[in-house]
Amino acid sequence: MDQTRTPYFDVLLDYVDSGVIPFHTPGHMQGKGMDRALRDFLGDNVLAIDLTQIRGLDDLLQPQEAIREAQALAAEAYGADNSFFLINGSTSGNQIMMMAALNPGEKMALPRNSHKSAMGGLIMSGVQPVWMQPEVDESLHMDHTVAPETVRRTLDEHPDIKAVYIVSPTYYGVAADLVAIAKVTHERKIPLLVDEAWGPHFRFHPALPIDAIAAGADLAINSTHKMLGSMSQTAMLHHKGKRIRIDRLKAVVKLFLSTSPNLVLVASLDVARKQMATEGAALLSRTIELADDTRRRLNAIEGVYCFGEEQQGKPGVFDLDPTKITITVKALGYTGYEAEEILRRRYNVQCELADLFNCLALYTIGTTQEAADRLVYGVKELAREDRPIDVFSPSGVLNRRIKKGTYALPKIPPIRMNPREAFLSPTEVVRFKQSAGRVCAEVITPYPPGIPVISPGEVITQEIVEYLDLEKRAGVRMQGPYDSELRTIRVVVEA
Repeated sequence: MDQTRTPYFDVLLDYVDSGVIPFHTPGHMQGKGMDRALRDFLGDNVLAIDLTQIRGLDDLLQPQEAIREAQALAAEAYGADNSFFLINGSTSGNQIMMMAALNPGEKMALPRNSHKSAMGGLIMSGVQPVWMQPEVDESLHMDHTVAPETVRRTLDEHPDIKAVYIVSPTYYGVAADLVAIAKVTHERKIPLLVDEAWGPHFRFHPALPIDAIAAGADLAINSTHKMLGSMSQTAMLHHKGKRIRIDRLKAVVKLFLSTSPNLVLVASLDVARKQMATEGAALLSRTIELADDTRRRLNAIEGVYCFGEEQQGKPGVFDLDPTKITITVKALGYTGYEAEEILRRRYNVQCELADLFNCLALYTIGTTQEAADRLVYGVKELAREDRPIDVFSPSGVLNRRIKKGTYALPKIPPIRMNPREAFLSPTEVVRFKQSAGRVCAEVITPYPPGIPVISPGEVITQEIVEYLDLEKRAGVRMQGPYDSELRTIRVVVEA
């Protein structure tokens, strides 16, 4: 196919150029009815293609024309049999994969460091999780990926598992041995589903890890907006082979798509695919070079560590995405949350995420040398021994505890109920600090990175109470609970 084409973007431009008089949604009528302040900021061009699905503009739920061709181009570019444009992010992709591959009550093996959207998929699908422990790096305070041996052992212990779900790469850019994992799953004649949200660029450069579809995945999702040139909220779902029935997959996709999709988002997926297919290697070469140079410069700063290829081959670290810059600041006496705050407040640099030890900076095709220089300058200033203390500096007791190592990532808690059953059960609200031993009825997720610590149906342990209390005092935001301050928690009413 001609990868220089952008069939969907073109039909939107044709509609605008034709001068059609609209009597259809959206109500702003190509910007004419929009408040002037927002219209002036957005510009008339973007509002002109914010249209509805009418004749000639195809239908995302039942594509027959330009969207069908655009998705076919994406499938070819990604080496898939079928690709689907998503405008609810990889969140919807995770949920689609589960509902397409499994029936309610069936078991699926998945890593404990799955994104919170996977828990949404479990609740909606009624699938029973069998959690796999990813490899843990205690010094960096992070989970890596699940090893092939862990997948094999899990399938041996639970022969009734119907699918395996893997996160690769992680938020921090660590990739799993997907080829080996695909071999293990396919030996059992079950499908491999891959959350590749952070790897939409892998397909387009040989220095990056192998992409999920090339490695043998049956379904994989990409958050195109995270690392490429499409707009926020856009993603793609890729399908390969015959282990997932295409009729069921298409039926599930329709459940998760709006009948009024934002066509600007859809067009941005079309154009982002074209950019990668035609210029991806050159653009990514420059990005990787810039990221490698930044990593070298950061590692030259005393007290700062930015992991790279020296980690490759360690448990759970099969390969690495060099475009993820993880800045470990614990030797400086800061938490990652404090370092992120200082970088933003003092040096006008905003990182992607922070955790107890680290800040993460993303390098993409849009990152400039000037931006890279500013990041390095900010970290250098952060590391200065003579830097004056300010309101964002280390917080005493918390940091002493972190530096002494008197904390740990909590173990996977016991499962008492299916996630869907617990989420829909009668609940009551109790004090969080007195909740140990109760069955959780909601998802508690430090965000970012968005990995649940406790989920519906699991028993709250004292270890989890203490860990989440530490995270709260370090400044992390909690997503999922009814009480955003986590003073209370919703639990299943005991019989």
